[in-house]
Amino acid sequence: MTAPLNPPPPPHERSAQDSWPPPGAGPGAHGSQVHGSEAHEAQAPGSQQAEYAGHGWYGQDDGPGMRTEVREAGVVALAVALGGALLGVLWWWLAPHVPLVGDVVEGNWVVYLKDTEGEQAVGVDGTFTLLALAFGVVSALAVFLLRRRGGVPLVVGLAVGGLLGSLLAWRVGVWLGPAEDVVAHAREVGRGVTFSAPLRLGAKGALLAWPFAALVLHLGLTALFGPRDPEPEFSDGPYQAPPVA
Repeated sequence: MTAPLNPPPPPHERSAQDSWPPPGAGPGAHGSQVHGSEAHEAQAPGSQQAEYAGHGWYGQDDGPGMRTEVREAGVVALAVALGGALLGVLWWWLAPHVPLVGDVVEGNWVVYLKDTEGEQAVGVDGTFTLLALAFGVVSALAVFLLRRRGGVPLVVGLAVGGLLGSLLAWRVGVWLGPAEDVVAHAREVGRGVTFSAPLRLGAKGALLAWPFAALVLHLGLTALFGPRDPEPEFSDGPYQAPPVA
């Protein structure tokens, strides 16, 4: 008889599950591996936070504390409010004069506008508004250049300082302007003599021009040119796709 021509089939390959464990790796070693993985998963929360802190998730430098920010906001509010004295001087200097004239009617002094169709009173309010807007722009730009980080307390301090500065400018301008007692002033200059009316702010809404301009511009500068938060780092290696079943 002749030998078969077909070779015998090769032995079956052992899978990873059927492979023999290495020497010294018995059931006890397998149990130790399981316990080690469980211990790794059951790490203390503090250690996980410390690990994430190295990747920029926890413990980031969030800038000065709230107490420091409130103190800086108070300094900004005070400095901006003191600028209202300069605004008041400029308003008194640049605002148009409203001409008045005094007369005696039946033994009583009366004061009336010399030019009833004049727009000097509107010009007084407009001058204050334009100056307040300019001061709002300057103050917002100065605060942003000094404190680029921004923050809610700083913005609130800027707005409060602008409002206080407007109130101070209003009172300073009235104080520097002509006397408020127009009848006494008319008696002083004489009958039929033109004199300037007291400096008055007819549109009280102009007091909000400074804080509004400062608030809007500062928020815009912070949004466009302020510091950005760093992106969180998830892993150092490349992304690995899940194995295909």
